[in-house]
Amino acid sequence: MAELAANAVTHGRVPGRDFELRLTFGESALRVEVDDTRGECGPALALQVAPTDAESGRGLLLVAALADAWGVDEREVGKTVWAVVTLPSRGPCPSPV
Repeated sequence: MAELAANAVTHGRVPGRDFELRLTFGESALRVEVDDTRGECGPALALQVAPTDAESGRGLLLVAALADAWGVDEREVGKTVWAVVTLPSRGPCPSPV
């Protein structure tokens, strides 16, 4: 999910403003949220297949393939791109030997 932060740095930055990364752990899922200050949700947020010789343009395809859900929410200034990943179930802790 580092791809969301990388996209914010590459495409969502406005001079003099940063982005914010939040991780929220629940009982069974991890939610990753990245706020940036650029509001438009243009080509950087569209699921498009990049040309085979392109050096970039596949990040959100990876996020869509790995996340259980993802999306974009508008904010007063900018947007929030988020993804949710289900965590593997944790069994009991092993006994010390």
